[in-house]
Amino acid sequence: MPGIMGFYPFGEGRENWDASRFLYYGLTALQGRGEACTSIALIDNESKQISVYTKNTHVEEFYKLISGNKVRGYIGIGQVSPSEDDGLVEVEAPIRLVLAGDGKPGYEGERGEAFRRLAERLSTLLAEKKDPLDAATQLISEASVGFSFIALTENEEMICCRDHLGVKPLEVGAVGFDLGIVSSESSALDVVGATHSGQIQAGECVVFDPLSIRRRKHNGSSRRAYCAFEYVYLARADSYINDIPVYTVRERIGEVLAEEKSAEGDVVIGVPETALPFALSYSYKKSIPVKLGFMRTGRHVRSALKPTQLERLIGVQLKLNPIRAAVDGKDVVLIDDSVVRGNTLKNTVLNLRRRGAKRVHVRVGSPAIISHCPFGTEVPPVDELIGRALSEDEIAGIIGADSFSYLSIDGLVRAIGLPKHMLCLGCFTGEYPSKEEA
Repeated sequence: MPGIMGFYPFGEGRENWDASRFLYYGLTALQGRGEACTSIALIDNESKQISVYTKNTHVEEFYKLISGNKVRGYIGIGQVSPSEDDGLVEVEAPIRLVLAGDGKPGYEGERGEAFRRLAERLSTLLAEKKDPLDAATQLISEASVGFSFIALTENEEMICCRDHLGVKPLEVGAVGFDLGIVSSESSALDVVGATHSGQIQAGECVVFDPLSIRRRKHNGSSRRAYCAFEYVYLARADSYINDIPVYTVRERIGEVLAEEKSAEGDVVIGVPETALPFALSYSYKKSIPVKLGFMRTGRHVRSALKPTQLERLIGVQLKLNPIRAAVDGKDVVLIDDSVVRGNTLKNTVLNLRRRGAKRVHVRVGSPAIISHCPFGTEVPPVDELIGRALSEDEIAGIIGADSFSYLSIDGLVRAIGLPKHMLCLGCFTGEYPSKEEA
């Protein structure tokens, strides 16, 4: 679930680039993937040594905290995470490297330890093999599934890899012939002025060195298991993930939701920010006016990423203050992107009624989340998942809505536009891809 980014300059005068500024803007664009911990690593312009900086805070505050450290470097990688103390992984020997990772390599153990084992193995392979591309390809052939990473080595190499099945995204771009940039999402490339050139393919490794960019794909099967939740919630609407525009998928979700789970009302409103495209296309399909239903207070907060129920409720209050003039005296169709525990949605429905809504029909642009994610996306324990054991009618009663419906799994697959076997739908089905399928 973390957002990761790498910045690599080429050519004469490349030491004059300031990687930290590019990482600031790029990681800010990725902050929807996590804001509890920010971590960057830079190769110093003069000493050529790798320096690492990690703080348990969001990107803007992170840069304020490290501003007195004379932070500088022309090559850099960075990571934002929804978990505290989840910074870059450092390995000292035999080859010093720092690694930013999304997802989790394999099914067992904690995310941080899994990436540490991966980083240590990469360091060993780099020491054994003359060519870093050989080392990276060997690593991918040995590793499990469910991850992508960007590593920075003491030899001024940037190594980027994606697992055999492509569960976690990794996009690549450039600024002319001067810079290579890699990111979890294409939107971060857009923000820093790079041209998005496409995805790093499943099972592919890309190595940046001072003279070249080299790519090699591990010869695995054609099986893919792209994370479906990227399109529902994780990715920004202005991103391309696996060559598919996220905004287009979210528009289709709204259309399919209107076809499958129709509700009549006077007004359609979407829960900011992710569900707004759902609401717009639902409104168009149903010929019901769409309204701006909420105003946000302060900095953008993703309430689902908050660690405690109190913080989530405060987060939703900041994010979702209903506009009385939009809902007073009306039957409201409320569109949300997903429902995990249901507590924040219950609070939202209550606040809509307090602002005068007569009826509230909730429609959700994803199937019920019924299982954990073994690949690093933060999902609460299964006994806290409201969709695991309760029917739609029971959920409507608990959250105080007049009706409640999820998008079907087949509806989500149709909206994404890929065959079902090319998607990881594990959080909705409890069935996950394995290394044996790669």
